[in-house]
Amino acid sequence: MTDRLVQCVKLGKELPGLARPPYRNELGQRLFENVSAEAWQLWLADSVKFVNTYRVDLASPEGQKFMFKQCAIYFGFEQGEVAQTAWTPRKEGEHGHEGHDGHDHHGHDHGKKEG
Repeated sequence: MTDRLVQCVKLGKELPGLARPPYRNELGQRLFENVSAEAWQLWLADSVKFVNTYRVDLASPEGQKFMFKQCAIYFGFEQGEVAQTAWTPRKEGEHGHEGHDGHDHHGHDHGKKEG
């Protein structure tokens, strides 16, 4: 753990920063200067969803470019929407994404009473 504090852009408070830049590029330096170790752990957990949904090959230049862009958007360094993943949190009253047939009815009897 590092004693270096950063004003975390994701969590909105001063927290311990990363021990070193996570990438060897400009984005890595921005993350090092503006993202807490705690927020970075949140990104690592969320980034798995992108890798799984899009079958991202992290060894390929295309895969790395995709993930760098998602990371930059996630932390607010770039404008845009993060890519949709297979997992989306449910919001009350929100319709599902295309291809989703609604909620399941297992356990619902819709008012029928067994006699």
